[in-house]
Amino acid sequence: MLRNPLRALMMAVSLAGPIGLAAPALAGEPVALGFVTHAAFFSGETKQPKLIDPQAFVADPAAPEAVGPQGIRHAAGFRPASIGEDPRSSPVFTAEGHPLGFDLGTWLGATGRLTIAEQNGGLVLEATFSGLKPGGVYSLFENHFDQKPVGFTPIDGDGRSNTFTAGPDGTASVTIRLTHVPTHANAALLVYHSDGTAHGLERGRIGVDAHHQLIARPD
Repeated sequence: MLRNPLRALMMAVSLAGPIGLAAPALAGEPVALGFVTHAAFFSGETKQPKLIDPQAFVADPAAPEAVGPQGIRHAAGFRPASIGEDPRSSPVFTAEGHPLGFDLGTWLGATGRLTIAEQNGGLVLEATFSGLKPGGVYSLFENHFDQKPVGFTPIDGDGRSNTFTAGPDGTASVTIRLTHVPTHANAALLVYHSDGTAHGLERGRIGVDAHHQLIARPD
């Protein structure tokens, strides 16, 4: 259902000229995407034998210090959460064993949607989220799957408007102007900053103070 709007997006940019030299344009209806958990996305993309979250950890006295599937070193007594096997009531920790202040069910229960539309001659992303940590600090980044290794940049291009704080009820609404049209080579990535601090152009230390929670990738 999303292929035709995305093809229209690319055609509009092609007619306008190289990205960055002309204002991006959107032909047709706005593009709408739903977020999925990063755990499910990562496990599917990397063909994990079971569904895991490589950036959220649970306590396991038998787990040795080790390096997880995303190259994240975790402390002894902790391991990446196993979705469907670990109880959803399990407290969630950083890779270093610091509590995140919520359980696995809360972490996996966050949801979000985004739309991309043309406004005032440019492209604007509007996203809504629920089930976030009340008062938690989050940033929207862009995955670049066409880079090796996969690259990450603030979704606004400069890291000035991509960070926000969830409300007391765990909801958030953000509006961000985009610099280019997203394709299947990109994805919108929601990063939770467990240290309560934005990291500008960088995500932070993955699994330690920055954790991928939700992702939305165009078809």
